Amino acid sequence: MKAVRFHGQKDIRLEQIEMPTCGKGQLKVKPAYVGICGTDLHEYMGGANIIPTTPHPITKEKAPLTLGHEFSGVIEEVGEDITDIKIGQRVSVQPIIYDGTCGACQDGLINCCDNNGFIGLSGWGGGLSEHIVVPRAAVYEIPESVSMEAGALVEPIAVAWHSVKISPLKKGDAVLVLGAGPIGLAVIQCLRAKGAEKIIASEVAPRRREFAKQFGAHYTLDPTKDDVVARVREICGGVGADVGFDAAGVQVGLDQALKAIRAQGTLVNIAVWEKPAQLQMNDLVFRERKYVGVTTYVEGDFREVLDAIASGELKPEPMITGKIQMDEIEEKGFKALIEEKDKHVKILVEVSP
Repeated sequence: MKAVRFHGQKDIRLEQIEMPTCGKGQLKVKPAYVGICGTDLHEYMGGANIIPTTPHPITKEKAPLTLGHEFSGVIEEVGEDITDIKIGQRVSVQPIIYDGTCGACQDGLINCCDNNGFIGLSGWGGGLSEHIVVPRAAVYEIPESVSMEAGALVEPIAVAWHSVKISPLKKGDAVLVLGAGPIGLAVIQCLRAKGAEKIIASEVAPRRREFAKQFGAHYTLDPTKDDVVARVREICGGVGADVGFDAAGVQVGLDQALKAIRAQGTLVNIAVWEKPAQLQMNDLVFRERKYVGVTTYVEGDFREVLDAIASGELKPEPMITGKIQMDEIEEKGFKALIEEKDKHVKILVEVSP
């Protein structure tokens, strides 16, 4: 079968590999749509970073590996012991790989597993293939009213949903969002769904500021021109935002956000930082502010996101700015998102729509 495989920095290949076999407790899925993630781009440009170059502790696999961790598909084979899902059902795949035995997993925090990885980054195949075998626990049925394209967006939206859930956000709060890339835009949608009253997006790129308004930001700021701290305080009646979300991971943005959050406010970091960051601790201490890290999602978040899309609470499909084929992935997918990132939010690969 065909699969897009990561071999190294700027080296991805569409190759023929062996068909996976469906075993006990597993489902074989035919991927339909696959999103290209910022993590994929980081691996392509500077990897391998997350992708293992020595055997992963759970999958026992290393590069070259099949890519694709944001995807929807159709069940085409069911393991002999599985009775609660049928062939032909449309599904979204939750890609976290976890050991189930470490302290974090025992607490239900599979996203914080000591040995965690991801389908499509750490082994067990990936969505960018004609077929994949996954554990039953990784599969969530897509409601009839939700498209397969939207099903492929559940993974990045679940990241945003989880970050908003564990924040102290209350209905009516004022919120600052740093960065209006795919995750920042997903955060804005989730904030609207959760009743945030004033959503302020800080983003350098003009097109992404337009996207931020389209998805529900009440105010947009250009941090290269606007005094972010002063403007946020002005919008928030002089006290600052109740909550902030950092989806940018840039030092100057972090410094601004800490000052723009009100006393006893909270800044939530979603960004994966490429360089070590510095915290101005006195900005936290003397205003009793809080700084919180979040990562991906836990069990239940996928189901909640799918239900929110089905009810119309979330409407993510306008995030899709392009659809391509597997044999176009490097030029029209990876390079387009790197070289023309202001034009795109999410490019989907049509594997078998």
